[in-house]
Amino acid sequence: MTQSSFPVSAEFVAAANTTPAQYIKDYQRSIASPKANDDFWAERAELIDWIKKPTVISNVNYDLDDFRIKWFEDGELNISVNCIDRHLKDNPYKPAIIWEGDHPSLHKTLSFTELHAEVCRLGNAMRKLGVSKGDRVTLYMPMIPEAMIAMLACARIGAVHSVVFGGFSAESLGNRIIDSQSKLVITADEGVRSNKHTPLKANVDRALDMDGTQCVEKVIVVHRTGNSIPMSGRRDVWYHSVVAGESAECEPEVMNAEDPLFLLYTSGSTGKPKGVLHTTGGYITYALSTFRDAFDIKDDDVYWCSADIGWITGHTYSTYAPLANGTTTVMFEGAPDYPTWARVGHIIDKHKVSVVYTAPTAIRSMMKEGDAFVRESDRSSLRLLATVGEPINPEAWDWYYEVVGGGKCPIVDTWWQTETGGILIAPIPGTVALKPSCAMTPLYGIMPEIVDSDGEVLEGLAEGNLVIRGGWPGQMRTIYKDHERFLQTYFTEYPGYYFTGDGAQRDEDGHYWITGRVDDVLNVAGHRLGTAELESAIDSHPATVEAAVVGMPHEIRGVGIAAFVILKSGETKDEQIKEELNRHVRREIGPIANLDAIYIVDGLPKTRSGKIMRRILRSLAAGQYVGLGDLSTLADSSVINKIIEVLRAEDTVYS
Repeated sequence: MTQSSFPVSAEFVAAANTTPAQYIKDYQRSIASPKANDDFWAERAELIDWIKKPTVISNVNYDLDDFRIKWFEDGELNISVNCIDRHLKDNPYKPAIIWEGDHPSLHKTLSFTELHAEVCRLGNAMRKLGVSKGDRVTLYMPMIPEAMIAMLACARIGAVHSVVFGGFSAESLGNRIIDSQSKLVITADEGVRSNKHTPLKANVDRALDMDGTQCVEKVIVVHRTGNSIPMSGRRDVWYHSVVAGESAECEPEVMNAEDPLFLLYTSGSTGKPKGVLHTTGGYITYALSTFRDAFDIKDDDVYWCSADIGWITGHTYSTYAPLANGTTTVMFEGAPDYPTWARVGHIIDKHKVSVVYTAPTAIRSMMKEGDAFVRESDRSSLRLLATVGEPINPEAWDWYYEVVGGGKCPIVDTWWQTETGGILIAPIPGTVALKPSCAMTPLYGIMPEIVDSDGEVLEGLAEGNLVIRGGWPGQMRTIYKDHERFLQTYFTEYPGYYFTGDGAQRDEDGHYWITGRVDDVLNVAGHRLGTAELESAIDSHPATVEAAVVGMPHEIRGVGIAAFVILKSGETKDEQIKEELNRHVRREIGPIANLDAIYIVDGLPKTRSGKIMRRILRSLAAGQYVGLGDLSTLADSSVINKIIEVLRAEDTVYS
């Protein structure tokens, strides 16, 4: 834990929404007692327009015999009204969404009035197609305005959206459709990124050939590239045709605070992706509250979160939180290196972006290309920078601070999860000197603890497992159709706490440092991939007998994927089979599941009971060949030296 800190400038502190003393006072007040916590969240609920204001704030119990998580349970509201309608009186023509296309010549701005009309037209069209409150709708979209419009239209009519990242394969898409039993799919003909096209509609067609997808009645297709695609006359309809002639007014569905808002599938350690379910009132209250706190939001900010809407960051901090706050949100279709690495700076200048929220992976990628590209832009509009998805290494933090921000913009390093709905730990700007790579301080109402493997709470300077005491409005309510798995995953290991699955350190100042996953889920460039899911994909190749997947250090993405593979007898151990295995995994899961290193081995380190000792493989993949810890439980310790021989001979990295 590096202890060097960067004071926030006096100029920023003077204009900040919160002072150091105010943060301490408000934080202590928010956690002083269960009633104080309720009082705090009752105040924050005033940020929301309610159809019926809640009188019951929290109803949370982690006791497995009487388990419940409910917030504002007697309140009624509609999220699309909060994101759009309530801004129409005072800011009808303020930009709601600034869309920057893949090519720099493509851009479009939607005012709150225009966004309202588009959302209403699609909401009306979906209702005519038979979609009603509680129905699931799968979105498999590129980063175009219609993606956010579709999310908001679902929220308006009470449908539960399930956004599937456009980089996922047809099989991954199909599995999520099957689990959610979606009635409708909204997609585009193709996606475009770096001038390369992704066959979204073709992937949807392949997904809908899978058994179990008969639940899908209609597919709405956005005309993005205009390239020829097959359209089924019975099932498929063009987006522009289906919304044509629809009214620009759509009666919003009255939603109970605990009605489902969306499903978002995230990788789990058991292999099968889990459908994280978020509800309505608590989620939007927490999203908006943390958005204002973590990013020191001002009325005139132009805010750019680079996350794809296929991930939770794109839900909470690209779409719902900024729009609910009436903040202009920038949506970027392309990649930071197209047409050159100067693109990010050019977008900042073009749209006068003041707050940027992005992943360390993107920062490291730009950093690797040097400072010259960044200096092609002025970036004087920037006042705050932020990071998400994984801890940012100090070198990247320094570069982001000095080169991108010009040494004047605080960096807010945020820690949270798909399951938490919003940020839990981050330095509230202007309240504390910043430590590179440190998540810093809990947000209001959040009570982190560090416990040892026996569940004993550790005080002061400590390292262990990160748990959260008590609830917060934005947390997930269940795993869709598998509540028992929800309880087992998050509430059984350490009774009475929410177990984050992350390790953490607390320093002498009481600040939190996240040390990474403690289960078998890899955080690759901010995307969570289950090792079991990856291993299953490798095992499905006819040439393989068994595989073990672990994380490995990666210069750009932070965490890379290393696969140790046993081939069937007679298979040739050459580069061709490695390339074939990598293509196979990418085809099965999607391009994000790129195997950075593949090691063909004759055996895996296993205990006598047959469990693979992944901690040993993690050390070996990181180049640590000595000091491997207790090996007494290994069934055959000689396998380690054989793996080391392979590693030394075949250290091949794939791009």
